[in-house]
Amino acid sequence: MKPYRKWLLVVLLAWLLFFLSLLCHFLDLRSSSLPRSRSAAEPGLTRTETRRLASVHGGTKAASWSLRPAGVSEKDWRRRRTDYRSRSKDYYRSRSLEILQRLWSGNLTAGMLSPRLQKVMKVQLSSNRHQVVYRGPSGSRKSSLQLYCELKKRTRIRTVDGTEEPFSGLGWDRLVPSLPLQDLRMSQYQSCAVVTSAGAVLNSSLGREIDSHDAVLRFNTAPTEGFERDVGTKTTIRIINSQIVARPKHQFNSSSLYQNVTLLVWDPAQYSSNLTQWFQKPDFDLFSAYVERRRLRPEQLFYILHPEFIWSLWDLIQDNTEDHIQPNPPSSGFTGILLMMSLCREVSVYEFIPSVRRTDLCHYYERFHDDACTLGAYHPLLYEKLLIQRINQGHQDQLRRKGKVTLRGFRTVQCGS
Repeated sequence: MKPYRKWLLVVLLAWLLFFLSLLCHFLDLRSSSLPRSRSAAEPGLTRTETRRLASVHGGTKAASWSLRPAGVSEKDWRRRRTDYRSRSKDYYRSRSLEILQRLWSGNLTAGMLSPRLQKVMKVQLSSNRHQVVYRGPSGSRKSSLQLYCELKKRTRIRTVDGTEEPFSGLGWDRLVPSLPLQDLRMSQYQSCAVVTSAGAVLNSSLGREIDSHDAVLRFNTAPTEGFERDVGTKTTIRIINSQIVARPKHQFNSSSLYQNVTLLVWDPAQYSSNLTQWFQKPDFDLFSAYVERRRLRPEQLFYILHPEFIWSLWDLIQDNTEDHIQPNPPSSGFTGILLMMSLCREVSVYEFIPSVRRTDLCHYYERFHDDACTLGAYHPLLYEKLLIQRINQGHQDQLRRKGKVTLRGFRTVQCGS
């Protein structure tokens, strides 16, 4: 190759390298000037913020709105994004109100829920971790009185009484309270309140009304201290799941939440398992904690719900629902409502069916957000709420403003033979 051609190639290569370096520099500058979207990998982004970002904007939309098109000023781009977010919030707010109104009227179906909740419910249906085998009739529409009478007939409170194996062989007949739970329906239990742990209870100012009842039922770790104005101070019965007694973080033996009240604990056995199988493999070890508590505080009324009673409530819901419900135990809320209907002449239930204050805040005492807490994922909550709405004796205005359902106790319901 001739010398001048070599020099020409060197010059061309030099210009090419110079051009590539300028191009890289230009791209770096452009990238640094673009507004960055906050991602889950960035410090300080909470689980809730991540979920909201994904649900409001949705994957590709979030990515597209984080890039400002060429020729659009930063100010104009911010205005467009603000308008878009405002319209999105308005849409989901109106959608939430539509769901509420359908729930209040009893016309909400699973197909009207968000795609995410529908997917979660389908996963629960297919997993069937409790091996539920349902052979009952498909749901039929009953009148309010017919439904009351069916509930009255089929709701037979049952607790572990120590007379069945393996408990009889362990001497539990002397360990459990001598007063059966179903005999607590004394004359003072005329009016009772069931206070759910829903986030919608916040800013309700219902505390004084709740405390005016003869007995008040609460759930799990729901506190009253610091929330008296909204939830009241009185607690008569507390329903807890087996995690509460088994996990040290709940401080079951020392916390004041579980003292000076009647306690009722439950654990989800398999649908068709017998008591021995359940005793050998509970979801959480509630039995050791129960024995210890009864020996330390024999004067405190403390009961274990019989798993057959829990699953009888599930059968009852499915019998009165056309859809296939999640094959998981009913919620503590639904169990508590039917318990108090068995013990009291009248029952006021707060925020089981949400009021206009409905929120995706799961519990009023902790900062965790998820719509599934209201409409159901694991528990068949949607169907429980629709069932309770069908027997609601209260005014619709009370439901909308207070989230209050009024129910007759079973002893006041007159049914034919």
